[in-house]
Amino acid sequence: MATAERILTDEMIEAIKAFFPRYPTRQAVTLPALHVVNDRLRYVPLQAVVEIAALLGLKPAEVQDTLSFYGFFKQDKPHGETRAWVCRSISCALRGGDELLDHICHAAGIAPGETTPDGKLTIEFAECLGACEFAPCVLAGSALLRNVTPQSANAFLNDIRKGAPSNGHQ
Repeated sequence: MATAERILTDEMIEAIKAFFPRYPTRQAVTLPALHVVNDRLRYVPLQAVVEIAALLGLKPAEVQDTLSFYGFFKQDKPHGETRAWVCRSISCALRGGDELLDHICHAAGIAPGETTPDGKLTIEFAECLGACEFAPCVLAGSALLRNVTPQSANAFLNDIRKGAPSNGHQ
């Protein structure tokens, strides 16, 4: 039986170990460790779960339990370079959030949860982004797009296609 190729780089291991003094137990480092891997790879493959568990002195099932609890992490393949979360809270829904999600998906040529063939964009829905006063809104990477219209969504998609980072089109 062949051994799986190592996923965690030395840099990732050091970044995870940097959390050790900040948490009371190694198990408490599980979520930050998952974020370290996800930030670098844009997903957390099963082999990374095994390696995180070994590093933290846990069973792989314990790390997998944490990973599967959060819808944020993907495990099968990387998400896009930009991950756009379209809010579906009641405030956003009342101001066209569901239609906005449909518009963005149609314009990008993918369904919610999918990634464009060029790997630049993954579109997902969020139950709430906590920005009701800016409904409908989209969290694209770390940029909150506020009061998003089909026109501003198209401008955002054009920026993504050009490889430009989102600048929070209004």
